[in-house]
Amino acid sequence: MWFLYLDESGDLGFDFVNRKPSKFFTITILAIKGIDNNRELINCVKKVLKRKLNNKKNKKRFIQELKGVTTNFGIKKYFYELIKDLPFAIFSLTLNKKRVYSKLIDEKERIYNYIARKVLDEIKFENANNQVDLIVDKSKGTEQIKDFNAYIVGHLQARLNPKVFLNILHVNSWNSKGIQAVDLFSWGIFRSYEKQDFGWLNVFKNKVKFNEQFL
Repeated sequence: MWFLYLDESGDLGFDFVNRKPSKFFTITILAIKGIDNNRELINCVKKVLKRKLNNKKNKKRFIQELKGVTTNFGIKKYFYELIKDLPFAIFSLTLNKKRVYSKLIDEKERIYNYIARKVLDEIKFENANNQVDLIVDKSKGTEQIKDFNAYIVGHLQARLNPKVFLNILHVNSWNSKGIQAVDLFSWGIFRSYEKQDFGWLNVFKNKVKFNEQFL
């Protein structure tokens, strides 16, 4: 069984004159095979939350989830040390928003879906032999979720064995430890483009199988 956790970093705002949107937009997938390996990934996130963020010294607050933007560098490295021996891989594509055609800037869902599909194209689904769970950070409305699912299923059907069941789930990040894990990695890749900050990315770069800029 395959588990694919998908998250994004940055935003899809395009008003660079009146607002301050991000210059780049990153979609990242953490792929891990096997129920036991996935369970260990989840347990490692729980360990970090319990030992580093919700320990006895921090009784005044309760942290529900790991977030790339708020988790400090030391805790990120601690997390990676816990999971580095697990058989997982990172796939990521980063959009240079300033190069997007002007006629497309109002079609944010289309852009999101296309970038997500381009990342999925880098994963060898032909090797899947039973079930694939694609778990997506929930950021869409009901109709947008339907459109995303239909688009992704349509593109993956030709690459998946008919016996392989594809299950797409949209979940809130605080309910998914796997989404929290990929959020940390996605933020690191995004920062390398947005701020030329490679510190965190350099820690986990050996797990990155695909990392490119689009446009």
